[in-house]
Amino acid sequence: MKADARLIQHAQGKAPQVLTRIHEEGVNMAVWQRALPVHIADFCALLLSLDEPLAQALSFELPDEITPPNLQGLAQRFCDLEGYTGFMADVCWLVSAYACLLGAKRVGLRLRALDKAMCPRFHVDHVPARLVTTYAGPGSEWVEEGVMDRQHLGNDQAEGPDRTFIQQMSAGDVALLKGEKWQGNQGAGLIHRSPALKTGERRLILTLDWLA
Repeated sequence: MKADARLIQHAQGKAPQVLTRIHEEGVNMAVWQRALPVHIADFCALLLSLDEPLAQALSFELPDEITPPNLQGLAQRFCDLEGYTGFMADVCWLVSAYACLLGAKRVGLRLRALDKAMCPRFHVDHVPARLVTTYAGPGSEWVEEGVMDRQHLGNDQAEGPDRTFIQQMSAGDVALLKGEKWQGNQGAGLIHRSPALKTGERRLILTLDWLA
């Protein structure tokens, strides 16, 4: 199924309420354009400056909207850094908000410090809806519907759009990206990719997935 570019929209705003627009038909991305609190931004910058590996994956049950997610052990080796408590509180809030918004009972979390693009080719996610936020470093890149031929996604021909058509999220932005498995969104998942990183540049990224 080919998406009609005229019907695909993106919602962006300065308040977290904009994320609720992901439920609207034809909206395949909702972005809360936020500025990270200074203590969290400083923590993330310091974490990356240590040049230590970080690649963690967790999955947990959320039986109700009151029970907080069990994030025990997440980024534990950095717990002595100033700002760690605030960072963890932020992640906890995002997980709870994501689960509440989608009605998710089981969530998968990935937290990674990257020194190269994790998904360098333009692609769509084969999930219902993924939360992506870059805490430090360059944000994810995406293109408007109609800029690229979806038939070429994932191969060399998918790298073709002029740079002027490629848009980029900022550090701190919280994005909900509809994938191909969102009911009624087949053929309309957001086209995006990881940003290229310069030598010595690193990125701290959090992703959340709706598992059940």
